[in-house]
Amino acid sequence: MDLKIAKKIRLSIQASLIVVLSALSFILSAQSSIEDERITFVRLTAEQYRNSIRDIFGESIEISGNAIATGVREAGLIAVGGRKLTLSSSEVESYEVLALDVASQVLSPSRRDTLIPCRARNENAFDGECAREFIGTVGLHLFRRPLSEDEIGSFSAMASSATDSLGGFYIGLQAALVGMMVSPEFLFRIERSVPSAEEPGMRRLDAWSRASRLSFFLWNTTPSPALLRAAQSGELMFEDGLNQQVERMMASPRIEDGLRAFFSDMLAFDRFDTLDIDTTLYPKFTKNVEDEAREQTLRTIADHLLDRGADYRDLFDSRKTFLTPALAALYGVPIPIRQEMGGRVPWVPYEYPENHVRAGLLGQATFLSLFSHPGASSPTLRGKAVREHLLCQTIPPPPGDVDFSLVRDTDNPEFRTARDRLTEHRNNPTCAGCHTLMDPIGLALEIFDASGVYRNMENGALIDTSGKWLGQEYSDVRELTTMLKEDPTLTSCFIQRAYNYGTAREPTPGELQWLNITHSQLRQEGVHWRELLQRISRNPDFYTVPEAAPQEN
Repeated sequence: MDLKIAKKIRLSIQASLIVVLSALSFILSAQSSIEDERITFVRLTAEQYRNSIRDIFGESIEISGNAIATGVREAGLIAVGGRKLTLSSSEVESYEVLALDVASQVLSPSRRDTLIPCRARNENAFDGECAREFIGTVGLHLFRRPLSEDEIGSFSAMASSATDSLGGFYIGLQAALVGMMVSPEFLFRIERSVPSAEEPGMRRLDAWSRASRLSFFLWNTTPSPALLRAAQSGELMFEDGLNQQVERMMASPRIEDGLRAFFSDMLAFDRFDTLDIDTTLYPKFTKNVEDEAREQTLRTIADHLLDRGADYRDLFDSRKTFLTPALAALYGVPIPIRQEMGGRVPWVPYEYPENHVRAGLLGQATFLSLFSHPGASSPTLRGKAVREHLLCQTIPPPPGDVDFSLVRDTDNPEFRTARDRLTEHRNNPTCAGCHTLMDPIGLALEIFDASGVYRNMENGALIDTSGKWLGQEYSDVRELTTMLKEDPTLTSCFIQRAYNYGTAREPTPGELQWLNITHSQLRQEGVHWRELLQRISRNPDFYTVPEAAPQEN
């Protein structure tokens, strides 16, 4: 976009930014002018923002830069923490810069015929009829609900003012589009609800809010035109209509987008934003390998849960995965070399030999590097990650006066291995409670360094991978993962995380009862992703909010 034009558009809508912040303040108060209606909000993630723009305006629209904060992790998920995020004035301005760029592409001459439902009678003058048609059509998809007449009039006035001051109808529409894209109604998932007659203390979402919750849960994006039509007709408020939409969406390849988004959140992939493995110490762990490791994990999960329909528990000892030449070199395994096609990474299906030391999610570079220090592996971080991210357990932070010097002293000949150095913490009454929970898990993974490379020695000493899980002894990580698979906490955590991710909140006592029943049934029948999504998406309680959210009690 021409910088002079962009500056003029920004000046023309500066007043609207004040309106945006005022509207946000209004939303945060969770009040509504409609009797008995209440509104709650969940901030879009960076990926949901990009997906929404792509699905509304087309894949040819480029989004440069990223003004979107990573988010706050609450109850183990950034999705839940999304209810606690607000917008500062500087963040609104950053969103405005993104919106200006997108709007200039949408309203460009080459895209007008496909993205604008009408043509101006005079491109140099304001056309109120065309402006209102554009705003109403685009606004439905941006706000995920129809705009009121007042809203259409407000954005139309913005377009009219910009047209008069800038001398072009389509530039005026750009200003209106920017105004819509920096509105809280787009940047947040606004959920509107009314008291439930069937369940005192709970509130039922309206049809438009149901559509948004279902779409962001299953596809990680804004509702499709078909889903919006189901909301407009009222079909989503009835069991048959809801089930029909769930079936349609579950059959789409886009279900993988939702799976990838959920596991990226559950497995704390946001840590990649600050990952800093020392490439001097670990030369095989380049930025490309880091990116490929993330894709390997998501590709493995999608193949396991979607393509093969396998049990979630089997992800932890499955020998099947996908590798690139760089990852194969990191892991020290041979794979057939394929030529890169058009710059794409040549992924190859790979199955580790039986009894190979590396198998399952815990043996992948993603987990091993994310929960390490830049220059060393960390049994404590890895054990803590298993407890918190996979078992939904809370490990408190260490006391402020803990002495870490012994743990970091790798030059002491008496403490050559991490197990030796951590003995002091396990023997210290102040530290023992937490370290007894974390360290045995992480010590079993010490055969992998901070970059995920296999080793069996540390400072000339053989690495001891033995430990105890719930009082039962294991000798290595393979036996540990077998015990982990059999622990009911692994699957109960997974099922609750999926539910919390979809609702963006913690469950109520009534929902916990439903989750416990679901867990008991799935542990017997198989913990399959598609079945879990079906059960959650069809559960009427999934489309509710408590009168008082659990975290507010």
